[in-house]
Amino acid sequence: MLFDSHCHIDAPEFDDDRPAVLRAAKQAGISHIAVPAYLASRWSDLLKLCAASTQQPDWPRLLPALGLHPVYLLQHQDADLQALDKQLKDPTVIAVGEIGLDKFLPELAEPVHWARQVALFEAQLVLAREHGLPVIIHARRCHADIVHALKRVGHASGGIVHAFSGSVEEAQQYRRLGLHLGLGGPLTWPQAARLHRVARELPLDAFVLETDAPDLVPYAHSTQHGDGRLRLTGERVRNSPAYLPSVLTQFAVLRDEPESALAAQFFRNTVTALRLQGL
Repeated sequence: MLFDSHCHIDAPEFDDDRPAVLRAAKQAGISHIAVPAYLASRWSDLLKLCAASTQQPDWPRLLPALGLHPVYLLQHQDADLQALDKQLKDPTVIAVGEIGLDKFLPELAEPVHWARQVALFEAQLVLAREHGLPVIIHARRCHADIVHALKRVGHASGGIVHAFSGSVEEAQQYRRLGLHLGLGGPLTWPQAARLHRVARELPLDAFVLETDAPDLVPYAHSTQHGDGRLRLTGERVRNSPAYLPSVLTQFAVLRDEPESALAAQFFRNTVTALRLQGL
């Protein structure tokens, strides 16, 4: 069994074939998927989709997380935090996410937007602590800022730094704060030397697997679309939860460990990171 700890299966990119994508994921050995939210306007549909998965034995079990994603900062409304506070009382919600900070997009790093990003992130950390929920964190080019906020505000129940892209030293900082590291498609690319070092040097209990589908497609699936068509120059290949085994395979190569043992370890890690001991 594999657990995809981060997949936006509710995204519009999957609207035309979502059931087929989920069936393919189940056939590929994916038993559970954490589905983080990014906009308040999509929470209702996300929750309905996750609830529907309990009645679909040929789908993985979909587990919802709710939050306000930093990349969509300009679409968030002042009332969204209060609405999030209410929604987090839903017992099916497993985490607060996707939340975090982003300096990759220049407009979000402008002082007025950056201040709002930080305020929104810290407010959601407070909600996570109050509701006793783990966090799913987005961190692009701002690891030090994330660590500072976590130390200043605190978080009571751990969680995941998703799509981790930092150094061994940054990874160790997050681990000391009780967070796991999500690794996905970028780990599989030949030029990802820094991530390869992280995957080799940290203990195996530091990691969880993820796809971040529809984004961050693994190298092995980057040259053709899911229907077999070759990718043309400039085209984007949609990632899929069914591609998660490619990440596991890369880990097995880097650690010289059998895939079966790693799959069991990473499943346990995800259960621990997201406080899902009932699984």
